[in-house]
Amino acid sequence: MATGFRTSRILQYLRGIEYPRSKVAVGSKLLYRHAPCAALWRNHSIYTTTKINPDEQTFDKILIANRGEIACRVMHTCRLMGIKTVAIYSEADANSLHVEMADEAMCVGPAASRESYLNVDRIMEVIRETGAQAVHPGYGFLSENKDFAKRLADEGVVFIGPGTDAIRAMGDKIESKILAKNAGVHTIPGFDGVIKDEAEAVKKANEIGYPVMLKASAGGGGKGMRIAWNDDEAREGFRLSSQEAASSFGDDRLLIERFIDDPRHIEMQILADSHGNTIYLNERECSIQRRNQKVVEEAPSTFLDEETRKSMGEQAVQLAKAVNYLTAGTVEFLVDSQRNFYFLEMNTRLQVEHPITECITGVDIVQEMIRAAKGYPLQVKQSDVLIRGWAVECRVYAEDPYKAFGMPSIGHLYRYQEPKHVPNVRVDTGIQEGSEISIHYDPMISKLVTYGNDRKEALDLMARALDNYIIRGVTHNISLLQEIIAHPRFVSGDIDTKFLPTEYPEGFKGHQLNLNDESMLAALACCVFVKDVLRAQEFLNQTRIVLAPTMEQEWVLCVKVAGNEHEATVRETDTGYKVSIGGKDITIDGKWNLSQDIISPTIDGAQHDMQVISHGATGAMQLQYRGTVFPLSVLRKEAAELQSLMPEKVKPDQSKEVVSPMAGKVYAIDVEVGQKVFEGQEVCVVEAMKMHNSLSAASTGIVKAIHCAVGDNIGEDDVIIELE
Repeated sequence: MATGFRTSRILQYLRGIEYPRSKVAVGSKLLYRHAPCAALWRNHSIYTTTKINPDEQTFDKILIANRGEIACRVMHTCRLMGIKTVAIYSEADANSLHVEMADEAMCVGPAASRESYLNVDRIMEVIRETGAQAVHPGYGFLSENKDFAKRLADEGVVFIGPGTDAIRAMGDKIESKILAKNAGVHTIPGFDGVIKDEAEAVKKANEIGYPVMLKASAGGGGKGMRIAWNDDEAREGFRLSSQEAASSFGDDRLLIERFIDDPRHIEMQILADSHGNTIYLNERECSIQRRNQKVVEEAPSTFLDEETRKSMGEQAVQLAKAVNYLTAGTVEFLVDSQRNFYFLEMNTRLQVEHPITECITGVDIVQEMIRAAKGYPLQVKQSDVLIRGWAVECRVYAEDPYKAFGMPSIGHLYRYQEPKHVPNVRVDTGIQEGSEISIHYDPMISKLVTYGNDRKEALDLMARALDNYIIRGVTHNISLLQEIIAHPRFVSGDIDTKFLPTEYPEGFKGHQLNLNDESMLAALACCVFVKDVLRAQEFLNQTRIVLAPTMEQEWVLCVKVAGNEHEATVRETDTGYKVSIGGKDITIDGKWNLSQDIISPTIDGAQHDMQVISHGATGAMQLQYRGTVFPLSVLRKEAAELQSLMPEKVKPDQSKEVVSPMAGKVYAIDVEVGQKVFEGQEVCVVEAMKMHNSLSAASTGIVKAIHCAVGDNIGEDDVIIELE
């Protein structure tokens, strides 16, 4: 070996490379045999600048007690640090990406979380069998479970997170609020005790003054939370929140406090070591939410001035020091229009949206967590923490954004491709082409992050990245994300936690085409049709149209888009096509191939990235523009005239059916056959991803039939109750 090279450095380099591997199963244990060729791990950039010292001894092996993208994220840093990793997986996740990435992987139980990723006894067995010295819990599951952390400590295994006392104190909303007050942190006015029943919820709500927020004491992630504006909503909020809290956290205790109307949700990332060093890595703006769950985040915030940022960061540090905090944590605040801020909660774990902080500070938060857990001091001082550039994160979910801004979607990802040819993009994901999005776990597909020198650059890159993100097999929320980041209010930075319901009071309807957009899409659809027919004629000889020589130069077509019909004339040019439509000419240039999912034509001098979802010889096609999929129909003029004579299919009346808007499990049925129900009356509750969704009758009627029972698994659009 050449002088100056160290074995640890070489191992570090090799472990940072993804090798194609073959699985070797040994009982319930999966080992991997590396192939000799190398390929970089999924082309993901982390955008961190903290150095890794090859002589620094941390852990030989870490078990990641999680799944999906966060497990992959932790493994990436472990590899860079030369640390072997152990994955755990449920039977449903046997072929998941995090299982492939790990050096070892072991099954911990069936698909249900409580029997696998929450199965502490089985996880402890895996730790002993693999010899893992430490556990990184990621977020969710056992990440804030004090009993799990204590059990690890009792067996001499390091929990990469805070101590059990800090987890317990901050995990209890009531106790954490009292601690925050004592630490000099601003808190929201409210009742600091436990709400015992619906009657007390109403009583305390009237004492505090409406509106109020009921939320789970042991909760987080938007679960077990309800806003109440009157006594009836306080009663219902208590019932639903306590049910969700019991289901999600095994603890149905609720607290109540004043609801801060139209606030911003801004949080501070903190890091702490065992040497008395605690710092804040500045803020993340997390105000764009649906059902109290974040959708778009950015760092820094457009709203904070330096004085508020410093005060908020210092209070976050005060709270962390008050509970002897260790490793990474996040202190969340609500901020009103006057920049007054109030403590919301502290998350004693790695936060979902940590990548945007890594982008603007250069700090690898996972690395610092591992080092701090081993006893090393932080590499970064408060004076080193600067804001460099701007980062935006969009949470890409397998959800239908047209249903309450996002109801879970399940399915098989038969086509998946992350954005290509867009600079400064980071994709944190735990899935790949062929993966299943199941009912058992969170429907997140990925965290899409873009980084720029300023906010405009980051947002422009995000728009391009979303346009170039190919996801087939499940419904996704890219259309909603595209509309959010292009909305004038968002672009100006004028946002709050009510942004979505305020801007879309009737629900999200997708991108609304203006006349120029409509003409552009219609013209492009005509070009796709012509290109498809000519390709079939030239290569497959399957065209049903016998073309005269002149027809290849000029096509008269009828195109339907957004319910409107247009007549268009298409002419081929040396560089593309010229389309006459609606009294104007549109030039479409560029080389694009219909065999590819993404086409990038230049339309009247401007390049557009669009996705061709489907197209065929019948002229029916789907184009994805700004995230929204638009159905179009293109026919020759003669064919369109004949089609206009065909009778339209009448849609069935479903006003007498209660259907599930998402796949899930029937949690409660509140009616019985023969019972009269009224329009708007709750008739059943469906649980999906641990969220309880109340379903109401769309019309007044008598219950004719109930098609499922409590506990049954149901699919999207399944009929639950039938009325007459």
